[in-house]
Amino acid sequence: MKLNRIKCVLVEKDISQTQLAKDLGMSFSTINAYCSNRKQPSLELLSKIADILSVSIKDLIADK
Repeated sequence: MKLNRIKCVLVEKDISQTQLAKDLGMSFSTINAYCSNRKQPSLELLSKIADILSVSIKDLIADK
């Protein structure tokens, strides 16, 4: 079951997981785990990701 849409939004925005990792100061492997739904980010981190991607937190967790 998909719990977040981070990977989908990255594709929509044409931003790589590597770039998101750099923008957040995190490792690629951590971002990849979030994108693959193996791990879930905290609400605080979701907020930071939403800011970087210029979307709402809701866009990162709910299917359109």
